[in-house]
Amino acid sequence: MTAAIDARGLGKDFGPIRALDRLDLEVHEAEFFGFLGPNGAGKTTTVHLLATLFRPSRGAARVAGHDVARDGLAVRESIGLVFQETTLDRDLTVEENLRFAARLWNRPGRVAAPRIAALLRQFGLEERRRDPVRALSGGLRRAVDIARGVLHEPRVLFLDEPTAGLDPRARRSLWDLIRGLRAASGLTVFLTTHYVEEAEPCDRVAVLDRGRLVALGTPAELKRQAGVTSLEEVFLARTGHPLAETGAE
Repeated sequence: MTAAIDARGLGKDFGPIRALDRLDLEVHEAEFFGFLGPNGAGKTTTVHLLATLFRPSRGAARVAGHDVARDGLAVRESIGLVFQETTLDRDLTVEENLRFAARLWNRPGRVAAPRIAALLRQFGLEERRRDPVRALSGGLRRAVDIARGVLHEPRVLFLDEPTAGLDPRARRSLWDLIRGLRAASGLTVFLTTHYVEEAEPCDRVAVLDRGRLVALGTPAELKRQAGVTSLEEVFLARTGHPLAETGAE
């Protein structure tokens, strides 16, 4: 399989704190890949390194075939990124936010308009297109975030704790949207989460703790190898402490 993400010995220090320690990781094209670990385990640091928002302290990585240290612009053009906290302009409407994003990606109106219309339909936002973002529920704001993240048709979509703060119904609706998006486009999705139920549907899962990769495989493989029935128990077996416990910053 072709690698959408390939990291070798990737690491990041913040002063004396080692946030990520020699990560070796390969994510295949069109894979739904889960990055599971407690808050502070290094998941967001990894995403920021792969998205060129941080420079590595050591090691190397390629995303969509481009080196994150040398070809930052090419990497950023190849990825979509949805942060833990929304970065939408809450005073603009849904459609205005998408149009603004299209301009940032240098998409002319004749190209952007049908793409935006298609995303509004796909994400169930047509009737809310003229509503300011501040008037939307948390779940709908997240839908707009993701629509904006895939507006330029990236090869890899990073979702960093995308359902944090959402109620169970909104979380289910959001995952329905993501599954539909993947089915329609063959997009590679890299998900960070501390919810085991979100990691279960992933093709493969990497388990991260205190900046170190402690397990990697399909959910079924990980549970079978550990002799347990849940990914939460896999984490406990690999680390000696429960998933809810906070890792290193």
